[in-house]
Amino acid sequence: MSGLPVYIRAQLRASTRILALELAGGATLRQKPESDLFHALARLISRQPRMLLLVALAFVVGSVVLGGGVADRLLAGQGTENPASDSSRADDLLEEHFPESRPNLLLLVSSDRGVDDQRIAAQGVRLAERLAYEPGVTGVTSYWQTGAEDLKSEDGRYALIAAHVAGTEDEASRMGAELAPEYTGRHGDLDVRVGGMTAVLSDVETTIAEDLAASELIALPLVLIILVLVFGSVVAASLPLMVGIIAITGTNGVLWLLAGVTDVSMFAQNITTMLGLGLAIDYALLMVRRYRDELRRGLDPRAAVAATMRTAGRTVLFSAVTVSVALSAMLLFPLYFLRSLAYAGISVVLLAAVAALVVLPASLVLLGHRVNALDVRRAVRRRRRESRRFPALIATVMRGAPVFAVGSVVILVVLGLPFQRVEFGMADDRQLPADAESHMVQQVLRDQFDNSVTGTIDVVAPSPAGAELADYATRLSTVAGVEEVRTSMGTFAAGRQSKRRITVDAVRDEAGLNHLQILPDDGIEDISPESQDLVRQIRAVPSPFPGTLVSGQSAAVVDTQEAIGDRLGWALALIVVSTLVLVFLLTGSVLVPVQVVVLNALSLTAMFGAVVWVFQDGNLSDLIGFTPVGFIDTSLPVLMFCMAFGLSMDYGVFLLSRIKEEHDRTGDNETAVAAGVRNTGGIITAAAVLLAVVLVAIGTSRVTNSMMLGWGVALAVLVDATVVRCLLVPAVMKLSGNANWWAPSWLRRFQQRYGLREGESTPAATVTEKTTVDTLAPN
Repeated sequence: MSGLPVYIRAQLRASTRILALELAGGATLRQKPESDLFHALARLISRQPRMLLLVALAFVVGSVVLGGGVADRLLAGQGTENPASDSSRADDLLEEHFPESRPNLLLLVSSDRGVDDQRIAAQGVRLAERLAYEPGVTGVTSYWQTGAEDLKSEDGRYALIAAHVAGTEDEASRMGAELAPEYTGRHGDLDVRVGGMTAVLSDVETTIAEDLAASELIALPLVLIILVLVFGSVVAASLPLMVGIIAITGTNGVLWLLAGVTDVSMFAQNITTMLGLGLAIDYALLMVRRYRDELRRGLDPRAAVAATMRTAGRTVLFSAVTVSVALSAMLLFPLYFLRSLAYAGISVVLLAAVAALVVLPASLVLLGHRVNALDVRRAVRRRRRESRRFPALIATVMRGAPVFAVGSVVILVVLGLPFQRVEFGMADDRQLPADAESHMVQQVLRDQFDNSVTGTIDVVAPSPAGAELADYATRLSTVAGVEEVRTSMGTFAAGRQSKRRITVDAVRDEAGLNHLQILPDDGIEDISPESQDLVRQIRAVPSPFPGTLVSGQSAAVVDTQEAIGDRLGWALALIVVSTLVLVFLLTGSVLVPVQVVVLNALSLTAMFGAVVWVFQDGNLSDLIGFTPVGFIDTSLPVLMFCMAFGLSMDYGVFLLSRIKEEHDRTGDNETAVAAGVRNTGGIITAAAVLLAVVLVAIGTSRVTNSMMLGWGVALAVLVDATVVRCLLVPAVMKLSGNANWWAPSWLRRFQQRYGLREGESTPAATVTEKTTVDTLAPN
């Protein structure tokens, strides 16, 4: 710390003053304007509000133009695979040397005449030949060309035309999207539907784009209505939406630029809308409420903006840093799905903070007292109701602290118990709505076709065909759960070599490599926990060929779990250590930072328990509208944890800063805790409700992963703002007593020198309007 520039150290010491003053209506700091970053910013805003708004307008217009095509640059691929894993390396080799053995475009064909009818067969062959001439399409084969029973359904109603679309996962998806309209529908006597991974990814991309637009149409009016109820003024309520629009459009522009240099998932747009609206509303809520309080205390608009910047402005900045640190933990993982969501999340948080600290104050300067225009009800009544509600609640909690502490913990732990039986997998077509064509096709494949179409496990062995390969294939065929192993030398089953048969996944030698395809037993579904165990058993079979690799969707899930497990400890350490340090610098306590980490973690238990109970087990699936698959996407809990923990920390800082300020003033722990909840409970609740509305709107998506993210984080936010902040935190701090504020003398000296703490202050009433205005006047 001593190595930091003096100016930065001064800012660190001053930056928490807002945290203790926010919403307190208590003191306005008396400090030298020249040494204060926020004062300098307030001077600029006071002098040039119109210029700043014009710059902001130009920024939004440029971002809309730049980011308008961002969806076309984002990747439709899942992005949940570790590029350095064995399965990914094997996929690259298979794509290069055996592309035709990996069909990713499937035409499901049916006919009233039956697929074995001679006329139908002729039409099927012509359709397959037409597909073979499409650019980028290779390895086209069909039931009628090969006679392979694998390509015919068990009930004889369906037959398959399989093909491979070359290119990356995203390129194949976009090519598949172009081909699908040409082949879907009626072709003579044939009824054709398009499936395969290319169709699934294309449908996911289209559905997410449609749902995102719909969620914005749902969220924006509801948020505006709630903001009007909170502020009482239509003008004041519209300002948070302005900040949200700036954050969202700006982040889309950032994503457009990032997509040109790195992989960015299409799910990043969900995070942009979710956090952009949520945190923009949160920050603007703090700023506008503080500004209106300053106006009521007699300051003119420019002076009120200056006071707001010194107080609420610091809270916004601290909050943005806190949430960004939590989201940055996703950068530690090698999966571009998580990394791209970190890019989007950090960008939208910082842009929301900048808009709240620059554009919003400039608007307030110009609006002046008109910020209260179109007042639909009296704010004073709301304030009086709050003043009656929270003191009564906190008094009850403080009297029954042991009961509330134990009861809250028990409830949260019980709600989190379902997470003990969590099973991980990888999202597939079943995250789409049941009426999506690719989902319907894949379901028919699961129900009516052999595992060779959807569930093979691939092995790439760097060897020529020979006795050693036959011996290796024989040993693989004896693994429990393996039906047969197909190689260039023939098919092996139950330790014996049988007659080779022609299938859609025919293998061949090429470039010194051998491709072995393993078919699991019929009872083992692809991506299921059983198939993942089978991958581990196959990898445990010694291979005589160094560099043998195992691939397939189940292998990718196993490798993803390992990649997350390897980095999870570092990610948690980053979040926990950052939280401990920041809260210590804020409070000077050793115990309170530990409480924050533990209680924040407890606030997430309900979210994780609900995710398993609802989305894994399938409870409420008919009501919400999704297909349960018995597992959840491996990477999604990491994203949900980082988001929910950051938001929980955000609200926790609001509360703790006020408690700390009251304790410094009174020296009494119980009085400080009660005052902290009383003065922040209302705004934390309002912010949580507004954010939950945005999250629930995202949760109305028809894509299960988006649905899970929206509903899950909304539940975590509401539980944190109610059970944890209003019940558990005050109860635990009451029971801890003065131990809350203990620290070793050497740590206390460190915090007193470098910590984020309050300086000397004077009552706001003693700061005259003239003095404040003079500090803002041009030289």
